[in-house]
Amino acid sequence: MSDEKKPRFEGIEAGPTASDSKEEASAPAAAVEEHPSVTALQAHFGDAVLSHQVSAGDQHIVFVPPSRNTEILAWLRDDPEQQYDLLRDVTAVDYGGDRPLQVVYQLFSIPHGTALRVKCELPVTELEIDSAAGLWNSANWLEREVYDLFGITFLNHPDLRRILMPEDYAEGHPLRKDFPLRGRFSRAEQTRRALSQELEHYYPAAMLKEFLAEGREPQVLPPFQAEVAEEEVHAEDEGDAS
Repeated sequence: MSDEKKPRFEGIEAGPTASDSKEEASAPAAAVEEHPSVTALQAHFGDAVLSHQVSAGDQHIVFVPPSRNTEILAWLRDDPEQQYDLLRDVTAVDYGGDRPLQVVYQLFSIPHGTALRVKCELPVTELEIDSAAGLWNSANWLEREVYDLFGITFLNHPDLRRILMPEDYAEGHPLRKDFPLRGRFSRAEQTRRALSQELEHYYPAAMLKEFLAEGREPQVLPPFQAEVAEEEVHAEDEGDAS
């Protein structure tokens, strides 16, 4: 074993890369037990069921056109033989390399005890799809998270805005494959932006007023730490210039 230590963060500056897998995202399903909802979808919607695949042995996935997502989801919720009354999750997958992003709906039928995953593929240049918030209330915040972290717009959403990152976050969407591991701005710029914010940026006006009325002090960066941070910013700026 070599005594030479390898860098622990080798490749961090290059950022993430696309998967080397040659398998297509919408590969055909293996020969497994049929899923009653998949069969029913194919009978009812025909070619609108673009493909069917199975993951991890028993996780059935159907791909449907983005333009018909709410129509098909509503049928899965309302049809007596399906009754997918629980939307467990809405998420997205980015495989990188300019491949389509997948919007993923994880459904479960409490009456029938069945699970189904529905996916829609969106070209990277057309990241828009109708909101499912009108079908399941749980889609509201879940879609906001996907919008925040992947940049997918959900049309007709009742309150589409960031939910994890600040409203004025300017570095993009952190779960996209093209997002640098350290963010798009330098550490100096990130620190400069943080130090330039007013208290109102971190605390709602009503909360700040309540704190001050009660004689409580909001948590802010102590003066000494602020000075150290400023010095680090200037040092990094000088290093970049040299």
